[in-house]
Amino acid sequence: MGKRSRRKRLPDPVSGVTIESLSHDGRGVAHLDGKAVFIDGALPGEVVSFEYRASRRRFDEGRLTAVTQASPDRVEPGCVHFGVCGGCSLQHLEPAAQIQAKQRTLLDNLKHIGKVVPEEVLPALTGPVWGYRTKGRLGVKDVIKKGRVLVGFREKHSPYVADLVACEVLHPSIGKRFDELAQLIGQLQARARIPQIEVAVAGSATALVFRHLDPLSQGDREALKQYAMERELHVYLQPAGPDSVQPLWPEQSMLSYQLPAESIEIRFKPTDFTQINTAINEQMVARVLGLLALDRDDTVLDLFCGLGNFTLPMARYAGTVIGVEGEPGLVSRARDNAALNGLENAIFHSANLADATAGATWVDTACNKVLLDPPRSGAAEVLDVLGNLRPQRIVYVSCHPGSLARDAGTLVHEKGYRLLSAGVMDMFPHTAHVESIALFEAG
Repeated sequence: MGKRSRRKRLPDPVSGVTIESLSHDGRGVAHLDGKAVFIDGALPGEVVSFEYRASRRRFDEGRLTAVTQASPDRVEPGCVHFGVCGGCSLQHLEPAAQIQAKQRTLLDNLKHIGKVVPEEVLPALTGPVWGYRTKGRLGVKDVIKKGRVLVGFREKHSPYVADLVACEVLHPSIGKRFDELAQLIGQLQARARIPQIEVAVAGSATALVFRHLDPLSQGDREALKQYAMERELHVYLQPAGPDSVQPLWPEQSMLSYQLPAESIEIRFKPTDFTQINTAINEQMVARVLGLLALDRDDTVLDLFCGLGNFTLPMARYAGTVIGVEGEPGLVSRARDNAALNGLENAIFHSANLADATAGATWVDTACNKVLLDPPRSGAAEVLDVLGNLRPQRIVYVSCHPGSLARDAGTLVHEKGYRLLSAGVMDMFPHTAHVESIALFEAG
């Protein structure tokens, strides 16, 4: 039998370390003996003490133990679970300073990855910083050693469900109900077979989707239904994949959100992708419309259109809007939403945008303006097609500054566009997530 490998001994704790900057995931960055150390909970300019959490070949990771000299931007976290729950990383940083840090991240990525600088930095879009989140996925675990069920997010740096009583960034209709949800599930026969609750808040309705690994007994179904009726919640059951989701109560559950400025209603299923911050989404739609400067002579191509969050309001102003999305179910609901809002000039296609070949129906679309709202991986696969279509304006909504910067470099240096403007949108306050928008114009 071979010898057991010994775990590498971590270096001793360190004091008097000056934090130089903030990493992309919200950790303080210092250098010791030429090696970067990423320290949870530390802020730029601070002098701190820390203990090592992990040592790797190219960098180390640490945990803050004391702050000798605090940043003027340090504030008391608004949640008692900060540092334990893995959901937020920046609650100790003043909200205005969070925006500045995100703007720096965006501009640094554009400069260093894309080798581009926007001609104008747009003012950040901001909104409420607490109770803003309308979507979420809660972990559920029947912990035998504790003798109770836990409901919440994962622990920081851990796969375990954190022991939480509330979440301050989730919409209050669910963020204040962790304890009662845990008690509810604890009374069910299936308490050990419910791993997840998906949350969707839509206007005045809050929906909970209970994922269950085995069929629920009639008693468990009645208990969930009774809870929904008493709390005026919508409850869905999910016995398998997303397509298996069905309403339990009310039986004809309908979820929708509004874009009031354009008199748009968008209906959706609780597991559909929707923007998680209503206030920022409304501002974001308004900014897209402003940057595109639409009129009835415009034909707009909306790639990665989803349910039509941008397609439908754009159709209020443009001559024609063509939305393209890879998931057929979302395309079907987008068409239904166009009909619901009386928009005959919004046309939708289902296509795999990761394979932008000549066989795709949208590739030969004659358009003069384009909206891109891709996933984290970006829009690299469609840029050659856009280069051929040569739209006059492209607005790019991004959930990852690195992929935006890469694609911006391609548009500017290879496709002949100018980067007129770019800025951040605070879709996820108290997290290091950077949502941004950029405007390109043909040279």
